[in-house]
Amino acid sequence: MKILTGNDLKTGAVIWWDGQAWSLHIEDAVDATEHPDEILAREEAARHVNSSYVVDATQTPEGVRPNHIKERIRALGPTVRPDLTLKPADPSALNWVI
Repeated sequence: MKILTGNDLKTGAVIWWDGQAWSLHIEDAVDATEHPDEILAREEAARHVNSSYVVDATQTPEGVRPNHIKERIRALGPTVRPDLTLKPADPSALNWVI
């Protein structure tokens, strides 16, 4: 599975392609195996995202999970401040990274 990520131009937030637009939540990411480079080129040209790229991921029962730890950290948020992650109320959130 291939998913797309980048940064929001206005906020700098990590965002994920949901098939129609960009989302802050990796749970919304969709498989973009077909034509990912075309999607990224179009979205960067429209100034919806910058520094976008393709990420290898796996669909798990809990949802989409990037294969590389760097992308897992980007998806969750800062590991040094769990209260600032996208899942601050989830005590097992940091287990998701590793």
